[in-house]
Amino acid sequence: MKFVVSVLFSLVLFSCASAYDPLDPSGNITIKWDVMSWTPDGYVAVVTINNFQMYRHIMNPGWTLGWTWAKKEVIWSMVGAQTTEQGDCSKFKGNIPHCCKKTPTVVDLLPGVPYNQQYANCCKGGVIPAWGQDPLGAVSQFQVSIGQAGTSNKTVKLPKNFTLLGPGPGYTCGPAKVVPSTTFLTSDRRRKTQALMTWNVTCTYSQFLARKNPSCCVSFSSFYNETITPCPSCACGCQDKSNCVKSHSKILNMVGVNTPRKDNTPLIQCTRHMCPIRVHWHVKLNYKDYWRVKISITNFNYRMNYSLWTLAVQHPNLNNVTQVFSFDYKPVVPYESINDTGMFYGLKYYNDVLMEAGPFGNAQSEVLLQKDKETFTFKQGWAFPRRVYFNGDECMLPPPDTYPFLPNSANQKELLSFTIFTSAVLVLLSIIW
Repeated sequence: MKFVVSVLFSLVLFSCASAYDPLDPSGNITIKWDVMSWTPDGYVAVVTINNFQMYRHIMNPGWTLGWTWAKKEVIWSMVGAQTTEQGDCSKFKGNIPHCCKKTPTVVDLLPGVPYNQQYANCCKGGVIPAWGQDPLGAVSQFQVSIGQAGTSNKTVKLPKNFTLLGPGPGYTCGPAKVVPSTTFLTSDRRRKTQALMTWNVTCTYSQFLARKNPSCCVSFSSFYNETITPCPSCACGCQDKSNCVKSHSKILNMVGVNTPRKDNTPLIQCTRHMCPIRVHWHVKLNYKDYWRVKISITNFNYRMNYSLWTLAVQHPNLNNVTQVFSFDYKPVVPYESINDTGMFYGLKYYNDVLMEAGPFGNAQSEVLLQKDKETFTFKQGWAFPRRVYFNGDECMLPPPDTYPFLPNSANQKELLSFTIFTSAVLVLLSIIW
């Protein structure tokens, strides 16, 4: 019996740490290393970071990339990025390398650096949008000149132990693998060139490795039931309330309280659920052929403006989305035969930034969905989502037995008649008043 329990525990632990996301099974970050030219003592390479995750982006303060050199390589120069430390370069005379560390750590440059320090797709502070949100912008690049005497395509050794912070933990990178060389088109698109050597590194994300508690939760309500199902108590952990303040606390008036920290430690409003983000799903209206949902996202984090935020939802009726108000929407189809997942995100320059906790720390939208009469029902919690992700992390849902169910005596025809009657009364009252 103990053996069986141990095996089951190992399987659960492995499944959590293996970074498999059922709604984005092929999502990953691929680091591509293209050797563009050989030099007398090494080579020049272009490093490309591609974010192939549908709804998880790399947010501020951006990515951090590290590795271990296989030999005694040094970085002579970099364009579009920089290492955080130079290391001990005392043995060099004359030209001093950019970095002499055995384990360099590289970060993106900030916007506005001089033009001669820039490279294509660089200098965004390490922020990379999700592939589903902005496929053209989901990339970051830099150029690096490597020095190692006598290096060629036969003697070059691939770096090892790649690490990626995006910006916090959660990513696990595999070994570098040599792949077919990348081809490039010239600016006039009439000639192809080819990298001398290319290798890839694939990094996958695990929420289990990133944090021990969820970072968001979901609450439910509906027009046909007075019950509001709140987020589960301590959904995001209540062990440490040192980073929690009450909404009327004088601490919030202090200068710098809203300044983010490098480790992204939140300062959240004290709530029952203790989550930085709450998503509320409200079943608002019922029509003959359609039904309407209101989605509200509330930020309880006083230190974080969530830019480029995404909300991924799995629900069986998302295959019949008719209209989405105030948010952009894109279907996410991880499996060709199933279309039950969609991604919501903010309209550019309107609500693509979810402001810090306070009067403006929320975003709302409504979704109109067409009924599939063969499967549609309000019974047994069908109207509520199966999974909800905010910024790529799965949110904690309430227990299924607490959902706002239909009254036992209600059926679809009675519910529709009640809705029409209520709407007519509201219209009549508005005319009278």
